[in-house]
Amino acid sequence: MELGKINRLKVVKRVDFGFYLDGGIEGEILLPLKLAPADCRVGDEIDVFLYLDSEERLIATTEEPKAKVGDFAYLQVAWVNNFGAFLDWGLLKDLFVPFREQKMKMVKGHSYIVHLHIDEASYRIVASAKIERYFSKEKPSYADGDAVSILVWQKTDLGFKVIIDNKYAGLLYDNELFCDIKTGDRMQAYIKTIRPDGKIDVTLHKQGHATVLDFSEVLLNYLREHEGCTTLCDKSPAERIYETFGVSKKVFKKAVGDLYKRRLIEISDQGIKLIS
Repeated sequence: MELGKINRLKVVKRVDFGFYLDGGIEGEILLPLKLAPADCRVGDEIDVFLYLDSEERLIATTEEPKAKVGDFAYLQVAWVNNFGAFLDWGLLKDLFVPFREQKMKMVKGHSYIVHLHIDEASYRIVASAKIERYFSKEKPSYADGDAVSILVWQKTDLGFKVIIDNKYAGLLYDNELFCDIKTGDRMQAYIKTIRPDGKIDVTLHKQGHATVLDFSEVLLNYLREHEGCTTLCDKSPAERIYETFGVSKKVFKKAVGDLYKRRLIEISDQGIKLIS
């Protein structure tokens, strides 16, 4: 049984205000009636999220929070008091961020990237904005081109810091961006390179010859469906190419070159045209 995560527990008792679940050495754990499945019965095994209520008692819910223990997340401050800030994480009881875990004083209504963990002293689920201390110390085992999930962390002079697979810090360079992104966005990316010091660069676009060949067919089909031509060419703005095809200008130009070598298109200042 794990606090702050989804657990499968057996229903052992029904009372007027809910159900009790078998918590093993922790004893019976309450699942309030309003949070139980409509068809819940004694003997059922159900998936529940475990956390502590306002009186620090272990309680279960079928509501899924916006983040679990061990996760990095972008959460909004619901309220602030003399002890710290409280974040909306989708449950009745808000998530506590002590002042000592804030990089700057958090403001109600603002959102922040935080890491969720269990405080060893109090056994409470808390969050920290000092997220650097929670990145994995393990050596990344990715290969170039591997698909990963990223959470956009913060803007820098070079681009955006990101969190990779809820585990590593990475960097997405400005020249790899052809769409607007912002802190808190989650998206798929690809490993571009792992530097000797272990730092990871990512890109939003697949790399390599296979990607060019894939897009060559996309471009060819696009031309066939648009009267055999497009005004886009290698001199077109990268943003316009991305808006139309969702690829970088580099991939676009290579695909155009591939189709040209195959004598399927002709290129002019007016754009690209299929050869009849």
